Amino acid sequence: MVQRVTYRRRKSFNTKSNKVRKVKTPGGKLVLHYMGKKGKAPMCGDSACPRRLSGIPNLRPVEFSRISKRQKNVSRAYGGSRCAMCVRQRIVRAFLIEERQLVKKVLKAQASAKPSA
Repeated sequence: MVQRVTYRRRKSFNTKSNKVRKVKTPGGKLVLHYMGKKGKAPMCGDSACPRRLSGIPNLRPVEFSRISKRQKNVSRAYGGSRCAMCVRQRIVRAFLIEERQLVKKVLKAQASAKPSA
């Protein structure tokens, strides 16, 4: 005959926070082990970016607070806050803005040099 098992806590409904797994003990008893909720990886901090951050574990907030700082980030600019694609876009954008300013300065210098010649 099948051995019956009962919940060990007060909540008696099959909800997300009350998931259990049947485990056989060394003594041959069947008991329930409560399974914690699954965590999600942190999201990229850019508003338009839907990506999750790679290299950072999927943990619940309390478990995340328990791990060391080096496990919460990646060794890169904006590591642990922005995804690699967003960092690349920021770098390219900054470079292009700088280039635009230099081109503007060169054109202005050429325009001022032309009438005097």
